[in-house]
Amino acid sequence: MIMLTVTGQTWLVTCLGFCIVVLLLTLFVFVMKGLGAIMQRLEKKPAVQPAVAAVEPVQTQPATSAADDSAAIAFALHLFYGLHDADSPRLTLHSHHSTWNEHTFGINNLDR
Repeated sequence: MIMLTVTGQTWLVTCLGFCIVVLLLTLFVFVMKGLGAIMQRLEKKPAVQPAVAAVEPVQTQPATSAADDSAAIAFALHLFYGLHDADSPRLTLHSHHSTWNEHTFGINNLDR
């Protein structure tokens, strides 16, 4: 059996490989930052706005609905629609037997 001997060349190859990986990852970070800057510049270009006819602003009243009003509306909708269904507290499990889960075809059956 040949044992791995650690020589100067072994350390050189290890350090060279590590440095290449770190250099490529750093280069990748700068490339991604550059692409992000390019995309931001492309998004900042103003789009051509279509001409819109002048429309008089409509004055609206501020909403005066309080939290109590919202709760009353929600409760009235709850009572009107009656979305609660009556669930049985009894849990039932149904077994579906098929050839895929048949015990006779199991791998744990040993012929004795």
